Amino acid sequence: MTASYCISVDAMGGDFGPRVTVSAACDALKRHPQLRIILVGRTDDLTPYLRRHRGNHLERLELFHAQDVVSMEEKPSLALRNRRESSMWKALQLVEEGRADACISAGNTGALMAMGRLVLGMLPGIERPAITAAIPSLKGHSYVLDLGANVDASAEQLLQFAIMGSVMVEAIENRPSPKVGLLNMGSEENKGTDQIREASKLIQEHGGINFIGYLEGDDLFSGRSDVVVCDGFAGNVALKSCEGLSKMLVRQVQGSFRRNLYRRLVALLATPILRDLKQQLDPGRLNGATLLGLRNVVIKSHGGANRVYFGYAIDQALEEARLNVPERISGLVQRATLQTAQQQAVGSKTR
Repeated sequence: MTASYCISVDAMGGDFGPRVTVSAACDALKRHPQLRIILVGRTDDLTPYLRRHRGNHLERLELFHAQDVVSMEEKPSLALRNRRESSMWKALQLVEEGRADACISAGNTGALMAMGRLVLGMLPGIERPAITAAIPSLKGHSYVLDLGANVDASAEQLLQFAIMGSVMVEAIENRPSPKVGLLNMGSEENKGTDQIREASKLIQEHGGINFIGYLEGDDLFSGRSDVVVCDGFAGNVALKSCEGLSKMLVRQVQGSFRRNLYRRLVALLATPILRDLKQQLDPGRLNGATLLGLRNVVIKSHGGANRVYFGYAIDQALEEARLNVPERISGLVQRATLQTAQQQAVGSKTR
């Protein structure tokens, strides 16, 4: 018998709210017979959009009323104090209570991170959560973390990011011993900050990580590494640069083919190739960033995601819940902690 999974959706979050989240949820129920969804938000706002859908799959959809909404501009500290009746808070609570296996929101990233830490808690041995998402590469895609949860990160935290990213890619992508690289300003051992050099040493000493060394900025899209580890400042800049470059390339190619009649005729012949290129460069195709380090699966969708892109984030949440990614991360972190303690004990005896 196939196991069923339930996802709680902050249906009010994002730039479009229920207009996107309700339809995307209904689409996901059609794709996944084992899925149940709880839409959390103002039921008066959700019901009109729900009436547009028909089918037996709606029996696996439940509405959960939450009167309040976290705005996209709200400070996380204020949201923690004032928005405990919001759709975001209630969606997380459903996971904490065991009624849902994962949570997804397109709302305020900082508020989601802060609420996730408070409502769900951190995995043992993990100091801070990290945001990770896929970016396109020449070999498919790679995962980058952190993408903005931590502007700065210590060497120990970068090691934790490496462990979490490695476990996630091994589970989600079915890649045994994925390659892990550390983003730096150069490939030489003496390059980078003290934290980067210390993190490199810690990751090398960890027995469960396939560490390939430093990566430079131009390695991000080469596919050389399955996991790219960095602090949140560098990661966020890299992600936004990737999105901006993708949009610019698509527009440049489209504009180039429209300059004259001859080029428009060539474009007609090249339509399948151009369509494929646009799809590969489309950042929305990889929508769905994971908040790694929390005790449960929490997925952050891009705030401007449309119906299709939000559906990709739902698929990501279901897959991570099915594979129980947090538990896998917890197991490896605990083994790493035990290994470090044993090494320290041996070292103290030899001194």
